[in-house]
Amino acid sequence: MSDKGSIIYLEGVIVDYDGFKALNNLNFIVNYNELRVVIGPNGAGKTTLLDVICGKTKPANGRVIFGKDIDLVGKREDEIAKLGIGRKFQAPSIYSNLTVWENLDLSLKRDSKGVFATLMSKPTAAERAKIGETLETIGLKDVPFRRAGSLAHGQKQWLEIGMVILQDPVLLLVDEPVAGMTDKETEQTGVLLQTLSEKHAVIVIEHDMEFVRQIARTVTVLHEGTVICEGTVDNVQADDRVREIYLGRQKVAHA
Repeated sequence: MSDKGSIIYLEGVIVDYDGFKALNNLNFIVNYNELRVVIGPNGAGKTTLLDVICGKTKPANGRVIFGKDIDLVGKREDEIAKLGIGRKFQAPSIYSNLTVWENLDLSLKRDSKGVFATLMSKPTAAERAKIGETLETIGLKDVPFRRAGSLAHGQKQWLEIGMVILQDPVLLLVDEPVAGMTDKETEQTGVLLQTLSEKHAVIVIEHDMEFVRQIARTVTVLHEGTVICEGTVDNVQADDRVREIYLGRQKVAHA
């Protein structure tokens, strides 16, 4: 936990889809430089939580406070992104026909020039250094000029994470990052997310409980749009409500 306090705080948030409450009076708080994992069964509200934070979904009620006192409710997605919130979706979204380096170059936080103008211009020494540092962080320093579309699945995920962190977010939202990955890729992704939490607050939505155990310090369990349990992996897996509605007694017994 950081002594800076909370970076994101949701209070009494309701998202209602024609009577179905995707989020139901949700209270949720994450601190600076915290790695938080959110789990829950399908339909629990996990993705909706991220949608509300990044402005894709507008809550019917409640507050979403970023930093000291910025209420995100009513702000556009681009405005929220500029405040320092970056999102990595489940499916990688990269420029497949461009190189790894070009993808990262396009993602640098700079005045908007457009794709063509950016590719035609030369990055500054500081920008090249930043791309190089990012390549090192995401484990792609040996393939900077490989076409992004030819990367392995895990490498594509890491590339997009690099593209997001080059926007300088203080809060990073990551949705099911290890889906479809090999065991080795999953392990490397866990190390990457733990490394990123040294400079960013990170919220990870995940189903893979082995991966959750690898990375989690605090786990939040959602069910029917509200928090039912929060704590360490061991505490969460021992909770009777979690056993009943999500993990299943047999699965927990063998975890």
